[in-house]
Amino acid sequence: MIVRVTPPRAPVVTVIVPGFDVAEFAEEALDSLRAQTLAEWTAVLVDDGSTDATGDIFDAAAAGDPRFRVVHHRSQSGLSAARNSGLDLVDTPFVAFLDADDRYTPRALELLVGAVTESGSDVAVGAYVRLRPDTAGGYAPGEVQPWVAAATDPARRGTTLEAHPDASGNIVAWSKVSRFDLWQRAGLRFPVGRAYEDQILAQQMYTHARAFDVIPDVVVEWRERADGSSITQHKGELPVLRDYLEALAGGIAVLDAAAEPRAAASRVRLILAMDLPPLVQLGREHPDPAYRRAVGDFVRVLAARGVTPISDAVAEALTW
Repeated sequence: MIVRVTPPRAPVVTVIVPGFDVAEFAEEALDSLRAQTLAEWTAVLVDDGSTDATGDIFDAAAAGDPRFRVVHHRSQSGLSAARNSGLDLVDTPFVAFLDADDRYTPRALELLVGAVTESGSDVAVGAYVRLRPDTAGGYAPGEVQPWVAAATDPARRGTTLEAHPDASGNIVAWSKVSRFDLWQRAGLRFPVGRAYEDQILAQQMYTHARAFDVIPDVVVEWRERADGSSITQHKGELPVLRDYLEALAGGIAVLDAAAEPRAAASRVRLILAMDLPPLVQLGREHPDPAYRRAVGDFVRVLAARGVTPISDAVAEALTW
């Protein structure tokens, strides 16, 4: 009897998975890749100089599944450098990102790759939710937040920032699948040595894309770590604040340079409504007056754009 074996289909998307000292969560992230309904993926696992078992977990994954490849940095280089190391190895039509402490929903790649394949767009953008610590000692996914829904709901195919300016509010790398050709055409790379690197890169993706798609489906569950070690949980520290404000301003500058006034205005409104109130609250009692000055300077810059009335929760910072 002749047994015909169907050869595996070539991968269509490379998922870049950077990780530094995330051994507690890495297996869960990799399991979410293994569980994808679209099986034609390959993943570059980038161990960014971890001092825990992250690298060992990555190596074990590659030993058990040829779809995984591993890059080890000798010392920590930062999230941008880790993602760029992965970009150097992309050999598929599409590329995606998943941080090693987060997890994909099962149909994430199927939905995102399916959208851009069907439409011919350069980028597909999906919704996401936070994974927050629960009372049982684990993590539970929350609801889609309003600004996420504004960017991704309802579904759109072949849209642009002119037609859908609120998409500019989805600024995370890991909620997207994009054509690798876009990265090559536009010379896109993550800015090394800067925190909140997604802010600028996302706006560059939107402005360089010939068109993009949005889908309302949740594609990623984004972990807010119980130990408070996520960068987004350290905005009360002055160096982190400065990086954050620089990234926010840099994203707006990309939209300005690309002559996308509606998207820039949408982004400013969202920053005033969502990003700045908690920073103003932190500034009220912050022991370093330089923190208040930094927040106040940034609020004044945005207020000068005249995009929207400044809320009472933010107006206080105009006097700092």
